[in-house]
Amino acid sequence: MNLRALTALCVALSLCALLAIPTNFPGLGGDARFTLAVFVLATGAWIGTSIDDTYIALGAALALTVTGVISNDTLFGTLGDSTVWLLICAFVLAAAVARTGLAGRAAVFLVSGARTVRQLVHLTTAALVVTAFAVPATSGRAALALPVFMALAKVLADRKRLVVMLALLFPTVILLSAVATLIGAGAHLITVSVLFEATGQHIGFTEWLLLGLPLAVVSSHLAAELVLLTMTRRDDRRGPVHITAEQIQEHSEKAVTGPWTSAEKRCALLLATVVLLWCSEPLHHLPPAIVALIGAVVASSPALGTVRLKDALKTVPWSLLLFMAATMAMGVALADSGAAKWLVSGLPTNEPPMVFLAIVIAISTAAHLVLQSRSARSSVLVPLVVAASVGVGVNPVAAALASTAAAGFCHTLPASAKPVTLFSQIPGTPTYAPRDLLRLSAFLAPLTAALVLLFAVAVWPLLGVSVTR
Repeated sequence: MNLRALTALCVALSLCALLAIPTNFPGLGGDARFTLAVFVLATGAWIGTSIDDTYIALGAALALTVTGVISNDTLFGTLGDSTVWLLICAFVLAAAVARTGLAGRAAVFLVSGARTVRQLVHLTTAALVVTAFAVPATSGRAALALPVFMALAKVLADRKRLVVMLALLFPTVILLSAVATLIGAGAHLITVSVLFEATGQHIGFTEWLLLGLPLAVVSSHLAAELVLLTMTRRDDRRGPVHITAEQIQEHSEKAVTGPWTSAEKRCALLLATVVLLWCSEPLHHLPPAIVALIGAVVASSPALGTVRLKDALKTVPWSLLLFMAATMAMGVALADSGAAKWLVSGLPTNEPPMVFLAIVIAISTAAHLVLQSRSARSSVLVPLVVAASVGVGVNPVAAALASTAAAGFCHTLPASAKPVTLFSQIPGTPTYAPRDLLRLSAFLAPLTAALVLLFAVAVWPLLGVSVTR
């Protein structure tokens, strides 16, 4: 057992021992004590062990159900939550898009117009931001973008520094641009569910898009500039770039030029329709999950679809869905048992809202050093942030969104996020080293935190989410 695992285990067991003594923490009920003990043990296991995150979450939710802290209906009802169905259907749609090769055509459309290195970087960034609307979860987007990167790497094989820079650019933008949409990361769906359970406030696809897309665009392009400046020299940036469709086609199995096939046309029309319906939810009042389900049924239909349903369902990350359901149940237990309220009852209530938000953002930005899973970070932080914000008079929606957006930064280590891991290990292709991540993070972490704070106190209030309640 390594030092990290041993430390996490000792801290978790020590806290549980303190909770087990009835005279400690007066005012804390039995259910709340047990819930906190389970929560502490689960967090310690997430931090200090290699046990699958989903297995830990399911074990914690099961313990809370068996002991009566939450009901059977609460546990199993989370699997039927609309956010779970939204993610399932979004992955079916993503499988249909991947099958047609539309991603390759989009890459050619954008990247082939670049004439300088800076243009290439920002056109690639724009393309990666757009993928947040088509592919759910950052790992799915990374898998879709990898063939595009490989094609660019082959074309630029004689300019090694540019290839390494692009290898770091792809995961960086994928992670920071996820905040653009509700389906950008499983953590977003957890945040929405926790907010609804704790406050009754619901954030729909359109509202999340309005709040998250501007932050995603600004943070992604600023991060792209940082990657460019930290990973290349002036001479590297001066050289011209000319990438043709024919060069990309050499490394792509699907056609990236020429007339569109009927399958590509149907898929593009379907995707555009689904995104349009998501964005116009206030007009037709169809929930995003229903729109996604309609899209998934059409995308996998024998007559109009481009992928068979059973093949599309194989791409769904069922482990992530079970993790989401289990952590939703844990969040309900924290709220209903009074544990979350007790945890934040001792916080000072006279701090200015900006100070509170700055603390939340700083902790959320650094949390990836302890909890590698983005969903696990939201599962631990968001219930506490929501409860604490109510006590200090801060709008819980603003606090939860700020925490979730800041938690999108996870670039410090190769193991901090799946996209970072994926692009750091590409056989036969030069890529970045851990020291490159550390150099980028030294600048990107404070920039990301400051940008989230700026949006929380200056931009989101203009869009209807005030800082105070």
